Amino acid sequence: MRLSLRFLLPLMLVVGLFAYAAVPLADSLMLRWVVRDLDVRSSLIANAVSEPLSGLVLTGSTPRIEQFFRHLTQDERLYAVGLCIAGHAMPIATPGFPSGIACSALRAPASTAKSLINTAHGMLHLSVAPIDAGAAGPAQLAILHDMSFVEKRSEETRLYLFAFFAVLAFLVALITVIVAQLSWRGWVNGLRALLRGEGLVRPAGGAAFSTPELRPIAGDVRELIRELEERYRPRDEGQLAWSPASLRAILEREPGGGDVIVVSNREPYIHVRTDEGVRVQHPASGLVTALEPVMRATAGTWIAHGSGSADRETVDAHDRVEVPPGESAYRLRRIWLTKDEEDGYYSGFANEGLWPLCHIAHVRPVFRSSDFARYREVNAKFADAVAAEARTAAPIVLVQDYHFALLPKMIRERLPSATVVTFWHIPWPNPEAFSICPWRAELLDGLLGSSILGFHTRFHCNNFLDTVDRVLEARVDRETSEVHVSGHATAVRRYPISIAWPPEPLARQWGVGHARAAVRDRLGLSHDVKLGVGIDRLDYTKGILERFHAIDRLLERHPEWAGRFAFVQVAAPTRGTITDYRDYATRAKALADEINAKHAAPAFVPIRLLAEHHEADAVYEYYRASDVCIVSSLHDGMNLVAKEFVAARDDERGVLVLSQFAGASRELPEALIVNPYDTDRFAAAIHRALSMPEDEQRDRMRIMRGLLREFNVYSWAGRMLMDAAAIRQRHTLGRRVKEGALPA
Repeated sequence: MRLSLRFLLPLMLVVGLFAYAAVPLADSLMLRWVVRDLDVRSSLIANAVSEPLSGLVLTGSTPRIEQFFRHLTQDERLYAVGLCIAGHAMPIATPGFPSGIACSALRAPASTAKSLINTAHGMLHLSVAPIDAGAAGPAQLAILHDMSFVEKRSEETRLYLFAFFAVLAFLVALITVIVAQLSWRGWVNGLRALLRGEGLVRPAGGAAFSTPELRPIAGDVRELIRELEERYRPRDEGQLAWSPASLRAILEREPGGGDVIVVSNREPYIHVRTDEGVRVQHPASGLVTALEPVMRATAGTWIAHGSGSADRETVDAHDRVEVPPGESAYRLRRIWLTKDEEDGYYSGFANEGLWPLCHIAHVRPVFRSSDFARYREVNAKFADAVAAEARTAAPIVLVQDYHFALLPKMIRERLPSATVVTFWHIPWPNPEAFSICPWRAELLDGLLGSSILGFHTRFHCNNFLDTVDRVLEARVDRETSEVHVSGHATAVRRYPISIAWPPEPLARQWGVGHARAAVRDRLGLSHDVKLGVGIDRLDYTKGILERFHAIDRLLERHPEWAGRFAFVQVAAPTRGTITDYRDYATRAKALADEINAKHAAPAFVPIRLLAEHHEADAVYEYYRASDVCIVSSLHDGMNLVAKEFVAARDDERGVLVLSQFAGASRELPEALIVNPYDTDRFAAAIHRALSMPEDEQRDRMRIMRGLLREFNVYSWAGRMLMDAAAIRQRHTLGRRVKEGALPA
C-alpha cells in the first residue's frame, strides 16, 4: 500500500500540473473557434438582410431601419446592429450599440474593422459587412455579438479538463500499480532464484531464467558476485606485480586460504643415497618453480610419488617430511608405488597411452586394460591421501597434469566441498583423436570433477569443450566456457604457464661475454663461430630430428656457414624403459653422426649432441652463449625453453626460432615462427636468425622480455588461486542460501 501511494500521489500531482498548464491553451483555442464561428454567422446575417435593408435605406426612413434592427436583435446572442450611411457621422443603430463606435471606424478596411472590443457590458464581437444601397451610396452594416457565453463555456471546460485529467491519472496509476504488483511477483521469484544460486553457483533453469527481464540482471549479479569474491585483490590483476610476496598476500587475505594441497607425480624435493650419505635434490622443474611459492605462503601440503632412493628413510610414521630441509615451510606427503603400479600407471597408461594420444607426433598410443587398471588404482591412492591430508572440509586442491585425469572426481566424492583446480600441462587433442581412447568417457568424467580445468592455450580449451560435447551427455556453455554435468559446473580456463622473473639461475651467471668465451672454449670453437642451441628431453614430440634436417638443409643451401655455425643439442635422456624413447634416442644420434660426416671440416663438426642431464646453471650458460635458440616442437603445451632463453638474454641479443606448434608461439610472435615439418623454410629461418642485425634482435627481445616480466610463473599460479577462491566463495554462498543462513 505504501508503495502504491508513493507512486500514485506523485503521478496525480504531475498530471494535475499538466492540466493546469493546459487550461490557457484550451481557452485560447476555444476563443479562436468561437470568433471563427461568429465571423461565419455575421456573414450569413449580412447576406440575409442585405436586400431588405437596401430598400429601407433608399426610402430614407430611419425609424423603419431602427425597427428592422430591433427585430434582428431579438436573437439572444446578437447584441446590437448599426448602419453607417454616406453623410452620417454616427450609425443608425439599436439602443445598445456602443456610442464610442463612429462611422469613420466602420469604414476602415475589413481586416482591421473585425475585432473583439471590451465594453461596460463585457466583451463583444464586431463584424462589419458592406451593403449595396444603390443611389444612396455605400453603406456598412455593423453586427455586434455578445461574447459572455464564452466565459461560461471556459469555466465548464476547465472543470471538465481537470476532471478528465484526474480520472486519467487515477486510471493510469491504478493500471500501472496492478501490472507492477503482478510483475513484482515474477521479479521476487526470479531474485530468490538468483539468491539460491541458480545460474550462479549451479546450472540455470529456475525462475531467474524463466523471467526474460531478469536474464541481463543475472549477468550483472554474477559479475557483482565475482567482484565481491575478488575483494582481496590488492589492485587490478593487469597492474599487479606478480611475485612470491603477491601470492602470499592473496592467500593471507582469503579466509581459510591456507588449506592448499598440491598433487603431482614429481616431488619438489628428492632424497637420494650417495657415497657421502643422503643428498637432497631440488628438480629444475617449471611446475616446482611455480607452485613452491604457493606452498611456502600457505604452509600447505604437497602430495607426490616418492621416487628417491632415500625417500623412505626421511619421512615420519605418516610418510610426511617437512621441506625445504632446514626451513620447514610446508609438508611433503609421499605416496609409495609398487613396481607394477609404476610401470602400469606411469610408464604404461600415462606415457605410452595419454602422452602420444595428446601429442600429434605420429606415434601410435598403446592402450592396455591392465595399465588403465593400475592408473585407476594409483589415482584412488592419491585421492585417499588428499582426504587424509585435508585440514578442512573445503580445501583448495591443485591437481597437476595428465597423470591424474581420474583424480578430480575421486576427490569430490571424498571431499564434496573441496575446490579442485586441475591443470593439464600437455596439449588436448581434437575430438576425433581423443575418441580412439577406450576409456575416453571415464577420463572426461574424472576431469569434470574439477571446479576449474586449466590449459595453456584457448585452442586446447576449445578442443576439450568439443570433445565433451561429442562424447558425453553434458551441457557445454560456450559463452562462459563451462561444462555442466550431473548438477556440477566445471570452468574451462586458459592459464599460460611461464617462468620465474627474474630466473634464479640468472643471478649466479657471469656476463654474456664470459659465457660466450667459456662455452666456445669448452667445445673447442673459435670465438667468431655462430652458436645455436637446443635444450630438450630426448622426446619424439620435441622435433629434434626435424631440427637436425633443417640444419643439414641450411648447410646445403648456404655453404658459407660451414665451419662458421655450430649447433649444440642438450638432450637429457628420458623414459628409457619405453621402446619408442630408446629408438628415438638411437635415431637422433645416428642422424647427427650422418650430418656431421656430410659437412665435417677439419677439427669441426656442425652438430654436437650432448645426451646427458645438465643442471640449470649450465643450461643458462648455453642460453647466454648462443646466437640462436631453436625450439621445434611437433606438438607442445607451452614449452618453457623458449621463455627461459628470452629471460636469460639480459643483453637483449640472440634470436629465438620457435615452432608454431608450441603454445609459446601464441605469446611470443616476435620470435621467428616456423613449421618444423617444412624443412626448406625452417632452414631459411635459421639463416635469417644468423644474419639478423643487432638492432632488430634488440627490438624483438625487448618486447618478449617485457611480456615475460609481466606474465611470469607467479601470475600463472596467482590467477588460478584467485579463480579458485572466487568459485569457493560462490559455493559457500550457495550453501548458506540453501541452508537458510541467507534470505531467499
